[in-house]
Amino acid sequence: MDHSPRIVDNQTFLPVLIELIDQGHTVALTITGHSMTPFLVHGRDQIRFCRPDRPLRRGDMAFFRRKNGAYVMHRVCRVDKNGCYYLVGDEQTLLEGPIAPEQVFGLVVQVCRKGTWIGPGDFWWDFFAGPWLNLLPLRPVLRRVYALASRLWKGGRAHETQA
Repeated sequence: MDHSPRIVDNQTFLPVLIELIDQGHTVALTITGHSMTPFLVHGRDQIRFCRPDRPLRRGDMAFFRRKNGAYVMHRVCRVDKNGCYYLVGDEQTLLEGPIAPEQVFGLVVQVCRKGTWIGPGDFWWDFFAGPWLNLLPLRPVLRRVYALASRLWKGGRAHETQA
């Protein structure tokens, strides 16, 4: 029996998952796209989500459907006085919204990041739900610094192994 992963179009697959969460199930999905980098990486990480059982709060990761029909999973940055949400990917700097509560169908409750399942209370979960949101205007600079530090670190480690 072939157990290799299958790539299925989100427009086909997500309605099935939405039906399952409407029945009370929690479902898992492999991340596609790059908007939640650096927390979640395309093709590597997974999420578990369910139907929201409470109003969303700042830092929550939510699945919603845009008015154009596209399915998106981003993080709640703020909630306005009318209860509408403004969301942003961890890779992004521009908020998307207002998103009406009726457009939201899923709340992420766990992620499998680098092969380990984590949730609220984990350092990286809480970092991206809190401080990373506060650093929204600085994200482009921080990503460049991180990329440079990574290259220097890898370069230094490569030098050490050759010595």
